[in-house]
Order: sequence, then C-alpha cells, then structure tokens
Amino acid sequence: MLSAFAVLLAMQGLALADEKSQGEAEVKAENWLLHGQSTFIFQGQPGFRALYSGENSLPPGDYARETFSVDVFAGARPWDGAEIYGNAEVFQGFGFHNTRGIAAFPNGEAYKVGNHYGDIIFPHVMLRQTFGLGGGQAKVEGGLMQMAGMVDVDRVTLTVGRFAVFDQFDVNAYAHDSRGQFMNWALLDTGAFDYAADAFGYTQGISIEFNQKQWALRWGAFIAPKESNGVELDWNILRQWQQVVELEWRYALSGHPGKARLLGWVERANMGSYSETLAQPMLNMDITQTRHFRNQGGAVLNFEQELREDLGAFLKLGWRDGHSEVWQFTDIDRSLSTGLSLKGKTWGREPDTVGLAWNLDGLSPSHRAYLAAGGLGPLVGDGRLNYGLESVVETYYDAELRKGVHLGVDYQFVTNPGYNKDRGPVNIFSVRLHLEF
Repeated sequence: MLSAFAVLLAMQGLALADEKSQGEAEVKAENWLLHGQSTFIFQGQPGFRALYSGENSLPPGDYARETFSVDVFAGARPWDGAEIYGNAEVFQGFGFHNTRGIAAFPNGEAYKVGNHYGDIIFPHVMLRQTFGLGGGQAKVEGGLMQMAGMVDVDRVTLTVGRFAVFDQFDVNAYAHDSRGQFMNWALLDTGAFDYAADAFGYTQGISIEFNQKQWALRWGAFIAPKESNGVELDWNILRQWQQVVELEWRYALSGHPGKARLLGWVERANMGSYSETLAQPMLNMDITQTRHFRNQGGAVLNFEQELREDLGAFLKLGWRDGHSEVWQFTDIDRSLSTGLSLKGKTWGREPDTVGLAWNLDGLSPSHRAYLAAGGLGPLVGDGRLNYGLESVVETYYDAELRKGVHLGVDYQFVTNPGYNKDRGPVNIFSVRLHLEF
C-alpha cells in the first residue's frame, strides 16, 4: 500500500533532526542527492479456520503473495533554506486478497490497487523551505530523501507539494518503516488515524512546523480522494479536505530520550453513515446511498522511549469517531499498539534489529452493526459478524548482510481477522529483502 515508508528513514520533517550541542562539529551541507531502494516482500499463510466467507473476507486458500518496489530519489537546494525532493517508483504485486480481509493488514508495502506488471508512480514532488530563528544549531543526518546539513534549532519549516501525511505526522522511531521495521500497517501508523491519502498512500497539501529545542508544533491541510480509498483526489479544497495538528514534546527519563506526540485531525468528505444505512433496509447495506458532505475526526497519542542505548519502546493510542464510513485508511475506529525494538549490539550484530509488538483494534457500535448486517468496508466485510477485537502479534528480525543490503524474517499471528470470531486465527510468515544504493 504505502510506499512512502521508503523515505521515512529520513524525510520526517526537520523537527526530527539529530539535535546536538552547539559545540559539536558541523556537518558539511549536501547540495544535492541521488539515491535508490528496492524492497521485495513475500508473505505466506498455511490456511485457517473459516466458518463462512464474504466479499471482503481473507480467503483461507490464498496462501502466498508478494510485493516488489524500486524507487529513485532526487533532491537539490535551489536557494538558501530551500530543498526540492522527488521520487519515482515502480511497484508490482498484491497483498492477500488484493489487500482485503484484515483491518490491520500484514504488509505495509501492499497498495490497495495491485499490479500484475510494474507500474510507475510519483509519490513525492515537494518543496521544503526552512526559516532559521536562531537558538543554536542542529545536525540533520542525510538519508534517502534528506540532504545532510545544519539548521537552526528554532525554526519554521514550510512544506508544499505531493507527499504523505505520515511523512511528518504520527512518526515513531521504532515502528514507522515497513522496509526495515514492522510490516503490519497498523503498527507503522496508528490504525484509527484515517489520514488523507489516495489508494497509493499520498496526497497534495501544505504543512507548517514551528520547532523549538524541547517541542514542535505542526499543522497540515490536505486534499482527500473523491471516493473512499480511491485513486483520484478531489482538487476542490473547499469541498473535501483534511486538517491535522500535532504537538510533540521531547524529554529524558534517567538520561534516555523520549518523545510524546498528541495529534488531532478533522476532515470533510462525501461520506456515508453507518446508522443511516442501517435505518433504511431498502438500501441493502449500500452505504454509498447515504453519502453527503459531513465531518469526522479523531485523535492519536504516540509515545517513543529509549530504555537503553540499544533498546526502545513505543505506545500508540488512536480514536476515530466511527459514525461515518472510513474514507482513506482502514476499518479501524479504536486502536492500541505497543512494542519493543532491540539492536543487535549484545550479540555482536549492532546493525541488526529484532522487534516484538502487539496491536489491538476495535469498531464503534454503529460500525460493527453495519458489518454484522452484511455491510462492506474498504477492507473488511464477511457478510455477517460474530464480533471480537482484532488482535495482531508481530515479531521480526532484520539482518544487515552488508552495508545497504538487509534480509528480514517476520511472523504475525492474527486473531479475529476482520473482527470475526468465526474466522481465524491466521499465521502469516514473511521474508523481506531490502536494498539501498
């Protein structure tokens, strides 16, 4: 789905710069960059119990799927304080059942529109302008889509163009990159955050960030797709839009850094209503017949904490109002995820990472009643429903074979896929090969 994960190693906004003391040596500024990446993910499951299946159910016999992507990233500094970035991507493959059947889907690389043959998309075409306000200097590490250099600690950063909302919002150091960390997309981004995006995970918009040494405040305005989880975006910003605001606080516990983020979002789109659809049996659970322009919103709490130099923990809590249909992300109204990430220093493999996480998702009362009556969401819908919370436990090991070459293995255990106690559990095994150049 969301290939912007390729750039999350670096392109998370200048507020995430590695802020060092003023006495530390400066980093030589890069004036241009040209990088690439390629990621192959194979996922398989041996079959599972299913008392019945519907249109959006994960088929018990859909045993194996794979995705493959290649990206080229470019960047340049056209004038003082400005950076231009862009990337082109070739993507091929599918998630299980064309990315349907599990709300917390197991492959964050799987688009909601698969391709039998490689297709070219342009995820990012953006301009970032930074206005320095003093307060000392901060070091910015270079990456796939981030030129190295120095910036003022106190600064205002303006970003405009095509990019992903989660490039700058709902970021987490330990669970935010499907190409090197966890694969489940409800661990990568808070499941209940229905962030603005087309079916590929990107949108057009603007964001402004005000950064200080201990905190940052971000605001963004983005356009939404014309249809639920659609490819085409609605350029009428007065008709369909989303606004996001996030406050980040940086602190230390026993000398170990941590970050707490509080995010709120509101959007307006031509959405259907679960309760209105349920109240009109003649509609046959066709939620599109109740669509009109309405607002919905939600909130996210996002924590990351270093426990020791090689060990970190995260916690994410998400809530969506759950009255209107999901418009962009996935069928989740309440979400909780937590986990640990450990580097391999203890066993002499410092570049390696092992992770363990748990994710729990739920639905609003009207949302679950809609699915129980035979309604379909963008990802789930078994025709009926014996409701239970959907749970995912994921563990992975990512090994650096040589610089720029990583091999990962991953296991996910999914309970109540699609919130249905009559189906599952599902055991999912994955192999990932990731190259950077």
